[in-house]
Amino acid sequence: MDDSKLTTLSAWIIEAGLIGLSETELLAGFCARAVFAGLPIASGLLVIDTLHPIHEGNAVRWRRGEDEASFTGYGRTTAGEREEKWLASPFFHLIDTGEEWMRRRVTAESGAEFPAVATAREEGMTDYLGVLNRFEPEGAIADWDGLFSAWTTDQPGGFSDQEIAGLLKVLPALAMAIKAATLARMASTLLETYLGRDACDSVWSGRIARGVADRIDAVLWFSDLRGYTRITDTAPPEQIIPLLNDYADAVISAVQAAGGDVLKLIGDGVLAIFRPENGGTEGRARACRAALAAVRGAQATIAALNPQREAAGQPVTEIYAGLHIGEVFFGNIGSAHRLDFTVVGPAVNETSRIAEMCRSADQSLLVSSAFAAAAGGEAAGLVCVGRYALRGVRMPQELFTLDPRPA
Repeated sequence: MDDSKLTTLSAWIIEAGLIGLSETELLAGFCARAVFAGLPIASGLLVIDTLHPIHEGNAVRWRRGEDEASFTGYGRTTAGEREEKWLASPFFHLIDTGEEWMRRRVTAESGAEFPAVATAREEGMTDYLGVLNRFEPEGAIADWDGLFSAWTTDQPGGFSDQEIAGLLKVLPALAMAIKAATLARMASTLLETYLGRDACDSVWSGRIARGVADRIDAVLWFSDLRGYTRITDTAPPEQIIPLLNDYADAVISAVQAAGGDVLKLIGDGVLAIFRPENGGTEGRARACRAALAAVRGAQATIAALNPQREAAGQPVTEIYAGLHIGEVFFGNIGSAHRLDFTVVGPAVNETSRIAEMCRSADQSLLVSSAFAAAAGGEAAGLVCVGRYALRGVRMPQELFTLDPRPA
């Protein structure tokens, strides 16, 4: 093992972290250079906690002979089989004992102690090294208080003491670089989760000053749940959050699958936009058709969901949706210290009023005349249901819905 090459490796890690390489690029680059420095690594694994609505953490894995590392998100380890695997892992052993690292020669006995070592034995490895680079409490985020890593070799006799010392020497720099990359990933995930995709991109690009807004042409979606007030008055309180989650998932998944972006959840309501690509008549028509496809998708999901909820004795509902198209301001609105990235303008208010009118018109979907014209009217399967006065809107409007008759 060459100490000067380890110094060069440490310098590369710092440079790579400053450049902003991803976790997979960092691990693959680290392992290739570590092998060049004389560390006989056959595989490397990083396990990193994260803040994500679905995943508890991410696993990054590299194996010798592979140019790239793999990246996998994993679910919660607080129950069931995943919890059992976690409690039997070398990483839990490090937390439980307070050790910074542990080494196991790969044998039948050590394989019986840890399933991870047994897997290493099956792969022909001779030595296993598990490491926990802890963060100080001030640097911890939620439950993420360190970087776990595992390293194996198939070198006869395993790692030498000098090789283990060399690896432990450079790992803190790798932990710092991985932490920087993971924090950037977390920030992007949280922004998209709470703001929506388009708003996330705008904020991430630096558009965070109050009052910064773009004038855009957009298809606007507002939907809420039929009978929601009655349900909340009569259903047990513990059923309300699952109900909102089930129906929000149906709506949001349909909107996103059709290329839309959900901007806001307001109780049982959902505000979303579909932005025409490249502008023009055809771009607006495609955005309108995408919104209609999202309505159909949400309705189909709810049609499959309701029998399941009924069978479980849970309340069921449908969505009311209003669609409109128009010019809005899309940007930062709020106080100096609390901003919301959303859309505002008369067209937004009209969309909400159109959705409200679904109850009076006894329709699950209503769209404005402007939307119907942009979508192609009858060619888009839309039929007029009458002229209505919308609350707070000066002039009555013709409203349309999807033709229920077969095409």
